[in-house]
Amino acid sequence: MPLLFRPATERFHTQLDWLDSWHTFSFAGHHDPEWMGFGPLRVINDDTIAPGQGFGMHPHRDMEIITVMVEGELSHRDSMGHAEVLAAGEVQAMGAGTGVVHSEINQSERACRLLQIWIEPSSAGGPPTYAQQAFSIGPCWTPLVGPGAMAIQRPVRLWRAQPRAEETLPLPMAIDHLGWLQVINGTGLVRVGPGREPMALQRGDGVGFGGGSGGGQGLGDGPLELVEAGPQGADLLLFELA
Repeated sequence: MPLLFRPATERFHTQLDWLDSWHTFSFAGHHDPEWMGFGPLRVINDDTIAPGQGFGMHPHRDMEIITVMVEGELSHRDSMGHAEVLAAGEVQAMGAGTGVVHSEINQSERACRLLQIWIEPSSAGGPPTYAQQAFSIGPCWTPLVGPGAMAIQRPVRLWRAQPRAEETLPLPMAIDHLGWLQVINGTGLVRVGPGREPMALQRGDGVGFGGGSGGGQGLGDGPLELVEAGPQGADLLLFELA
């Protein structure tokens, strides 16, 4: 299938007095049948939460929920008995399974930023699960979810990398697998096959590639081969959604 481009400026946007949230895919009151997800990836929300504010207790069911903390900290409580604080660099993986209720509150004195990701589990009705881990992110791909890292109820892999200015990164996955690249911060270029012009990416942009389906703007055929960071470097998430 062609590569799919989701420009940051074309994402759905929720702006409240305490929440600034950008939605890569359809979410809550934002609906577009062309952007319901990408394979089992259903949500990428880029949330900035004001101090002393957040999401009160609310339920989830049959969804794998991954929270990647980018800035600040977030306090989590849930019906499984967990009361944790997530700091920048930490990742939380919560399997909602048969049902879980949780809250996410910024109890600090400055705004926090996080990416919340929802992935469909392989099967419904499993027991709720919880894991939290700190990661040291460098210029190479660091596994967050998958073999050798955190486990969820779906055979997907998730990496994060922070390449320095103009460094290049090959993709650590099979080129025929379904994948999604999301820019957290910075800028960069993606290169698509031999002889093709690289494409510029900025904060909030996303690119889907490989087998599968989705909407959006086609970028031509060919595998996504590597990423080159911009002049100020980049902060990237990479999903393998086989």
